Amino acid sequence: MILGEMLALGKLPDAREMILGFLSVFFISATALILNDFFDLETDKINAPERPLPAGLVTKRDVVLFSCVVTVLGFIASSMLGFNALLVVILVWAVGFLYNWRFKRTGLPGNLMVSFSVGMTFIFGGIAVAQPFEKTVWVFGIIVFLIDLGEEIAADAMDVAGDKQAGSRSLAVLLGHEKALKISAAIFLSVIVVSLLPFLIGWIEWFYIFPIILMDIVIAYSTTKLLDSRSANRRIYIRAIYLSGMVAILILIAVKLMGSSL
Repeated sequence: MILGEMLALGKLPDAREMILGFLSVFFISATALILNDFFDLETDKINAPERPLPAGLVTKRDVVLFSCVVTVLGFIASSMLGFNALLVVILVWAVGFLYNWRFKRTGLPGNLMVSFSVGMTFIFGGIAVAQPFEKTVWVFGIIVFLIDLGEEIAADAMDVAGDKQAGSRSLAVLLGHEKALKISAAIFLSVIVVSLLPFLIGWIEWFYIFPIILMDIVIAYSTTKLLDSRSANRRIYIRAIYLSGMVAILILIAVKLMGSSL
């Protein structure tokens, strides 16, 4: 979220914007994780009995009350950034609640809900600093959405045996392991197209192309390895794609900060 603010402004945001923006995303993300434990109680009794709820360290009533308190704190923090920020936080909270309640095992719809929430973190950064239409923020929001969606589908493909037992309707369960990986690879490759379009149509100056090219090279290489059944541990290539995106963003921010100081 703070990176989104910096991309939107081209400089460091003030302390108030950073703190309130961080707390908004932190509390709403925390709520989603708390509700995840609540709705997964029966599964966690078997798979993770040491967690606070199945271990009896807290009650279901405690969890519900805690989630309500954390939600309200997130709403308060975002409301202090403006009405639009509050609306976005309410939307992301609702998506997280619905995902935990009904959509976790629906496969692609659940994948899309998680990726939407991750991508909105960047866009919320722009909204938090009153720059909701900053093109750079939206481009990276879409890139992060696609990377996360590709990762969700690929991770499901690697966990297909367990997902079948859990009753999940992931793409890997419905279409098969290799087809799901091919869909994931196609999404990762689409990131390369999306990352170059803003330069081709003049939204972003060519001066900023270097970190994007680096990211795209890593994505292209990692995607080919992800599709190679001989790769010993294909999860590391998903991690490489994530890290390349983060490095590209950090370099881009550094370039923007240097440019704004000149």
